Amino acid sequence: MDLRRHLKRLITSERVLGGTFFASLAESTLVPIPLEAVLIPAMQANRPCLWRLAGAALAGCLVGALLGYAAGYWLFDLFGRQLVAWVGDPEQFEAALKQIRNHGFWFVLSVGITPIPFQIAMLAAGAIHYALPGYLAATVIACGIRYYGLALGVWKFGDQAQALFERHRRATLATLTVAVIASWGLAITSGG
Repeated sequence: MDLRRHLKRLITSERVLGGTFFASLAESTLVPIPLEAVLIPAMQANRPCLWRLAGAALAGCLVGALLGYAAGYWLFDLFGRQLVAWVGDPEQFEAALKQIRNHGFWFVLSVGITPIPFQIAMLAAGAIHYALPGYLAATVIACGIRYYGLALGVWKFGDQAQALFERHRRATLATLTVAVIASWGLAITSGG
């Protein structure tokens, strides 16, 4: 069976919500493949439940974010080097540690929206025992923007959403990155 036919069968099955949850969990913890590649076609094929698909993706991402945070919190002292090698390189991780110490919420929010691997932020936040409520709030906002933004795009543009996403992906990511950095800068200069 070819991959496209198998994927189409999964996307149109009654298990699409559970599959979306687990795909998002896998993407946020293990698989560095963007969920958008599967989520947009699933939303297009299941328009009546596209908002629930966004919610399932957000829920899977949150569970993954909690697992990554827990790994950093409880396992970093024992397996720190192995964990860092698994999610990125040591220099990137050290930079993430510094940013979380200095900018916490805003750093997690920006990493959740921009194309930087979120696993680095999860592990670093847990390793320094960053406040869990702030970490979860930033994660919910960032991933909510990502997944509900996709749902909004599919709702508004229908079958053209995938082509629009692919065509404008870099511009959208650049705009979001600039917006997050500007917000981050305003919060820092105003003492937030």
